[in-house]
Amino acid sequence: MNIPLLSAITLIGTSFSVGAFAQSQITVNPVSMVNQFEATNGKFEGYRRSGAKGICANGEFTGSPEGRALSVASVFSGKPIPVVVRFSVGGANPKAADNTKSQRNMSLQFTLPNGEQWLMGNISAPVFGSATPQQLMASLAARQPDPATKAPDPAKIKAFTDANPEVLLQGKYLASQPVPASFGSVNYWGVHAFSFTNPSGVKQFGKWVFEPVNGTQGLSDEEAKEKGGNFLFDDLRQRVKSGKVAFNFNLELAQPGDKLDDATVPLPEGRKKINLGVLKVTSVSDDDKGACLTVNFNPMVMPKGVEPSNDPMLSARAAPYAVALGRRLSEGAKQ
Repeated sequence: MNIPLLSAITLIGTSFSVGAFAQSQITVNPVSMVNQFEATNGKFEGYRRSGAKGICANGEFTGSPEGRALSVASVFSGKPIPVVVRFSVGGANPKAADNTKSQRNMSLQFTLPNGEQWLMGNISAPVFGSATPQQLMASLAARQPDPATKAPDPAKIKAFTDANPEVLLQGKYLASQPVPASFGSVNYWGVHAFSFTNPSGVKQFGKWVFEPVNGTQGLSDEEAKEKGGNFLFDDLRQRVKSGKVAFNFNLELAQPGDKLDDATVPLPEGRKKINLGVLKVTSVSDDDKGACLTVNFNPMVMPKGVEPSNDPMLSARAAPYAVALGRRLSEGAKQ
């Protein structure tokens, strides 16, 4: 399935219906979704509404024999595939601190033969913050600052999280981990399930994670304090220059009965993992430039041989991404 940006933009201003979840039809207006992000997290014109503080890089991916056996997708051919990479810090603030226990993101655009692309938005937690777009909207609304106090209402947040405890899982995971020492030394999960079709037409579902070839590396609280709030970009440049930023693209294989339509639920421990190939980051762009600047990393854009699951949060990300990109372009896109 390959959904070009133009197709996504045609959804702007319309209600966006996604697949069944808990036997109900979920409808979310993508414009309302982006408006709520801005109301809750602040609006910083020209910047992404999520992962605002970021930097572009370039790399190449080489698929493995295991990847070719799993899927007919051209990305696994074994030939080097050019990749546009964007690393970022979670949140809407382009001046977010690098030395906090917040989310890190690695977004990818694989440029494939015959005009195909594969876009991904991977995060440094094994679960997403909401199970459905409806739940995400309610979560954002609960955390929207009060106009009088300029701060969220703790009672509203508690009422929402008491009724929806799964929305706390991502934050609890991030709080349990050390501050990442580098964009290149932390795991990045796709969080959603996808299916892969092999040359015989057999489909295998799984969830992927990009794991640093040289292992993960965190900072102690004291080390993080000493690093300050702006160390990640320079660190990335140094590591890439020395050839030390590479990730194994690993897939955890789902088994019958595993829950595949809820990104707040990881696959059970011990699922078989196979390596689909290696992503190497080869260069880093100037802070305010790079090929990733206007890429919206819509996770519903994928090549033949890879298909989405029925996860409603996965399909619901496409239209708001297009809305947000349109706003950034009209404001003057910034990195």
